[in-house]
Amino acid sequence: MTALRIRLRDGAAQLSLPGGVVPLEVAASYRARTRGLLGRDGVAGALLLTPAASVHTLGMRFAIDVAYLDRRLRVLAVRTMAPGRIGRPRLRARHVLEAEAGAMAGWGLVRGMTVSVEPGEAVEPGER
Repeated sequence: MTALRIRLRDGAAQLSLPGGVVPLEVAASYRARTRGLLGRDGVAGALLLTPAASVHTLGMRFAIDVAYLDRRLRVLAVRTMAPGRIGRPRLRARHVLEAEAGAMAGWGLVRGMTVSVEPGEAVEPGER
């Protein structure tokens, strides 16, 4: 599936990478995007914020990896953000993928790579 043909909704999904599959929570509503990873001690897999072009880590308890994705789910940039930071908006970003710091390097996620989002098994929202 491509981002051009599907409409992402809040809930469970799977992030397909060339190296495997990662549990994914999709935050597509305003309420889910606003809550994001705030108040959590970690995240199992990743969180996809859509639409989004920037993120912050104000009030977060842990450092995160952030990948900015375009409309075709191609990675524009990957950054690590410490708690208490405000990220710069990315001009062509349509989605933002968040995971615990170091996770994306472990998955082999790099700039220029394309990922896909598939329906997946339920993950516990807000739980690790």
